[in-house]
Amino acid sequence: MTRTASCACGALTARCEGEPVRVSVCHCLACQQRTGSAFGAQARFNEDQVTVEGPSRQWSRVGDEGTSATFEFCPTCGATVVWRNAEMPGLIAVTLGAFADPTFPAPTRTVYESRAHPWLELHGIEERYD
Repeated sequence: MTRTASCACGALTARCEGEPVRVSVCHCLACQQRTGSAFGAQARFNEDQVTVEGPSRQWSRVGDEGTSATFEFCPTCGATVVWRNAEMPGLIAVTLGAFADPTFPAPTRTVYESRAHPWLELHGIEERYD
C-alpha cells in the first residue's frame, strides 16, 4: 500500500510504502504548541519506506527528556509533514493530519498522558506512557 501525506498547499509531500511501524498520539505541551491542537498525532515508518519531496525548512528542538527532534515543514504554508527524533534512528514520523485520510489506522499508543486535556478520550489505545 502507498499513502501520500502533504502540507496544506501540496508543495511538500511524503510518500509512504507499506504499513507504519506504529501510530501514536503525544500529549506533551510542545506538541500541543506545534500543532495548535490538544495533541500531536503521527505514524512512524522505517526511513526506507518514506520518500520526502518538495521544498522544506527544518526546525529542531530539545524535548522534555533531552532528546532532539527535527521537524520538516513547508516554507509556503508552514505545515509540518515529517519529523525525526534523534532517539529513534532509522524511523521517520509523518504527521497523521497530513494524510487527510479518515480511514488511516488509529493510534494505539499515547505518551505524556499526564498532560492530556481532561475532556479528551481516545479509544483503542493499547499502550499508555507518561
